[in-house]
This record gives sequence, C-alpha cells and structure tokens, in this order.
Amino acid sequence: MAARNKKKQMTNRRRGFREPGRSSNPYIANEFKEQDTWRMFKIMSEFVEGFEALRDIRPAVTVFGSARTQENDKDYQLARQIAASLSKKGFSVITGGGPGIMQAANQGAHEAGGRSVGCNIELPFEQKSNPYVNLPVDFHYFFIRKVMFLRYTSAVVVLPGGFGTMDELFEVLTLVQTHKIDPFPIILVDREFWQGGLDWIKKSLMGKKYIDPDDLKIFQLVDTPEEATKIITQYYKYKKVL
Repeated sequence: MAARNKKKQMTNRRRGFREPGRSSNPYIANEFKEQDTWRMFKIMSEFVEGFEALRDIRPAVTVFGSARTQENDKDYQLARQIAASLSKKGFSVITGGGPGIMQAANQGAHEAGGRSVGCNIELPFEQKSNPYVNLPVDFHYFFIRKVMFLRYTSAVVVLPGGFGTMDELFEVLTLVQTHKIDPFPIILVDREFWQGGLDWIKKSLMGKKYIDPDDLKIFQLVDTPEEATKIITQYYKYKKVL
C-alpha cells in the first residue's frame, strides 16, 4: 500500500496535481511566482541556518563531481584519497552530500577522522545524505546551497561530472575571474577527461578573445591525490593560513 501511494504521489507531481502541503507547481524554480513575499522569509532563514552550521569549518576544501560515479571507478577512489589526504592536513571537506564523487570525498574525510560536510539538496526524488557525512546541512534552494559551497572554502577540487559539475565549475571560475571572490586553488582532476574541454576553451573562447590568456591560469590540472594536496597545502603555507 505504501509503495502504491508513493508511486501515485510521484505521478501526481509529474502531472502537476496539487498534494496537501505542497506547491501546485511541480517545478521548484517556478515557486517564486507563488507567494513571493512569504518566500523571502524562507530564503533568509535558510541562509541563516547555513551560516550558523558552517561558520566554524575553516579551513575547508569543496569537492565537486558526478553523482553517478560508481565505487569501482578510478575517479571515486581519487576523490576518496584526495579528501583523506586533505583531512589529515586539517581541512574540512565539503560536498553536495549525495552519491558518487560526493560520497567518495565524504568517505575519505570520514575515514581520516576529519570533518565531512554534506550540503544536501531537497529534490523530488528525495535525495538523502550519504552515510559518511558527519555534518549535514539540508537546503531547499540550489542558489543558497551554491553560496555555502564557496562561502567557507579554501580551495575547490573538481572531478569528472555532467551538467551540474560544469555549472559549479564555471560559476567559481567566473567569480574568481571577475574578482567577486578572492582567488584560491581550483583543481581539475584527471587531465585526460578535461583536455578536450580545455582545447575547446583555448580555440573557441580564447581564440575569439572572449577570455584572456591569463584566465587559463585560474585553474590547474592534476592526475594524482599527491598533486592536488601539494598545490593546496603549499598555497596556504605561503598565505600563512595553516
């Protein structure tokens, strides 16, 4: 019976039928068309809750990557090893709290005895935090969650992923490029995966002068956990953060 009711609820959501206590709009972004004034109070409270939960986690490193990566994938093990190495150096590890690369990084931090932060997003299919998160923070709005990813971080490590990963990567590149945030290490892991995109950036973006040659210095490519850890720790040793 429970399974049947759940299936019915999911069907109703896809068709846009209203359920008790839910918005009549099946698309979360469109909720701003409904009760906009009251929505602002929820947004403010979510910001406050996020700031309160994460204010003491510095120094920290945010890890992005695909939610679809399996545990037997080399990228999963890379994320796990990088997170463990950084945790041993005193960094908290921040992820989106879900499966795949997020779980791998949280697992590495947890196994190393470090702080493993999961900024989980509420989705229609009810994503839950992975079991390796020891500091969970739940968000309803994507844009607030993205603020929290960067508000307290000291570096960003990006492993292979899809549209969501590309969105997170290009947002942080833009924020550094436009001097909206202080520059910090942005590390892309797995040169083979990123090389095609880098070639396109050089040919299509830099070739047409949409970006400057110096913009390519905003990020670095690595293949090993040792390289990633060295870049981050050396940068912050120089900056006298650690």
